[in-house]
Amino acid sequence: MTLFDHHRRQRAREDAPLAERMRPRSFDEFVGQEHILGPERVLRRAISAGRLPSLVLWGPPGSGKTTLARLLAGVTQAHFEPVSAVTSGVADLRRIVAEARERQGMHLDSSGRTILFVDEIHRFNKAQQDVILPHVEDGTITFIGATTENPSFEVISPLLSRSRVFTLTALAAEQVSAIVRRALADDERGLGKLQVVLEPAALDHLVNISNGDARVALNALETAAAACQPDAQGQRIINLETISDALQRRSPLYDRAGEGHYDTISAFIKSVRGSSPDGALYWLARMIEAGEDPMFIARRLVVLAAEDIGLAQPEALAVAMAAQQAVHFMGMPEGRIPLAEATVYLATAPKSNAAYLALERALDDVRKLPQEPVPLHLRNAVTGLMKDLGYGKGYRYAHDFPGHFVAQEFLPPGLKERRYYQPGTEGAEGQIGERMKRLWGEGGGKEGT
Repeated sequence: MTLFDHHRRQRAREDAPLAERMRPRSFDEFVGQEHILGPERVLRRAISAGRLPSLVLWGPPGSGKTTLARLLAGVTQAHFEPVSAVTSGVADLRRIVAEARERQGMHLDSSGRTILFVDEIHRFNKAQQDVILPHVEDGTITFIGATTENPSFEVISPLLSRSRVFTLTALAAEQVSAIVRRALADDERGLGKLQVVLEPAALDHLVNISNGDARVALNALETAAAACQPDAQGQRIINLETISDALQRRSPLYDRAGEGHYDTISAFIKSVRGSSPDGALYWLARMIEAGEDPMFIARRLVVLAAEDIGLAQPEALAVAMAAQQAVHFMGMPEGRIPLAEATVYLATAPKSNAAYLALERALDDVRKLPQEPVPLHLRNAVTGLMKDLGYGKGYRYAHDFPGHFVAQEFLPPGLKERRYYQPGTEGAEGQIGERMKRLWGEGGGKEGT
């Protein structure tokens, strides 16, 4: 390394954001993730034995994935090659693999090992991940991937099967607070020399809005500290207003193409189905704040109205469709109002999936049983030949009878005992069930039952 390289790296360290400067240098400084780093956990035992497997570190932003990868490389004394899936390509991977082979030949101890760390591995396509696979398999490199997305969906199966997946969790409030306090006190890498004083209310707000992301908390703290002028005692007092201005607004943990999208809409659907307007509104707000497509939400409301409310409150489908039309007509942000109205209406409506289940039963029979011909009395005789063949013979026109009903069979002979629709007892469907009993008897839908 030349003198210029040394100065350049020194300057880069000094100019790095606070979150980068405060990265833990040892496991003693690492905060959180005790469920995978505790003394008796598998990962710690593997490190102690000097046998680090290929890993996928899955967790939210700011939970320590990159830091953990660097610490693992340091403890095992392996050569660390970090790449970002955003800026690197196949050529970079092939160069790293070639250098790893040379290193293996030159060193017989652990220093001959190479750890390839791929940040945001989910941004590598299948072809790029395929480049890594054979070299993980033959031991040329130890692979560590970091991702905020579910690796089951984002990492190719062969690579995933050769790696251990460790799930990191968002840091707890007290853990973020501890990291912030350490940065305030650290004279070497932190803000200790600036004599920054963070008022309790400001600390609470910083920890709350950072949402378990230590990087967000530290970078906002540094911004606030830079904005404060020293007082007569040389202290920089950061109050609630200053830290709020530095934070601006929370960045939602949500990716419209990733797991956050599916998890949140799942929570929304289950809240409506479970008759919890409060839960449904909360998840609706999360989606709106994250910029979810409002028409996607509206479509889910239409599905909910048909599948989960059904005939217990038939007007629900009309309300959901009206909301969809209103959002399409109004756009956002005003469209959030009909979405909220429809959400509350559906969440508080009586529930029934009887019509949905009835169709599923009928579809099951259609797929599994012989396709019997339509009974003659249900066929339409539009020609003389059809009449001669008995088409329509025996059919009784319902409007010719009292109450516009007459009992007759409407299923093929092989399905005479089938009963697909079983009305529920909630809301309007209770009345439907009573009417079906009056018409068809207790069997509800079959002549003579």
